[in-house]
Parts: sequence; C-alpha cells; structure tokens
Amino acid sequence: MSEPIVQRRAHPRHRVFKAGRLAFHNGGVVDCTVRNISSTGARVDVATPVGLPASFMLLIETDHFSRLCHPVWSQDKQVGIAFD
Repeated sequence: MSEPIVQRRAHPRHRVFKAGRLAFHNGGVVDCTVRNISSTGARVDVATPVGLPASFMLLIETDHFSRLCHPVWSQDKQVGIAFD
C-alpha cells in the first residue's frame, strides 16, 4: 500500500488554468499561465524564469486580480511565487 500524501501547506492551493502576466516595476511584462493558486501564493509557468526580479505583480485580467509577489522557487519553466 502507498502512503497517503501529506499536504504541508498552511493554505490549500486550487488547480486553475488561467492566462496571467507578471508586471515588473521597470515597465516590463511577461506572459504566464497560472496553474494553481491560494490565498498566499501561486505556481505559474513562464517561457523562462531567468531574469525575474525580486518582486513583481501577478495580474489575472479575467478575474480583475493583482497581487504584489516574489519568487520562492523555480524549476524549468515553473515558478512558485508568494504574495506579499
């Protein structure tokens, strides 16, 4: 039998598939796909995580959603972000 998966996050994340944008303080913008989201953070897919600044805004226009955030981890084209 396999062991049950233990969720260690304080706030559960909800799977989504939404178009988003990462907006930088210098005016730059990178398109992303939001894959999951919670009240404290999200996981997004980007073309490349190289060059992401220390803080930026996550924008999901269809939901009128914007949050200041910072990257916590990245792997390949995935980036985990925490909301400030």
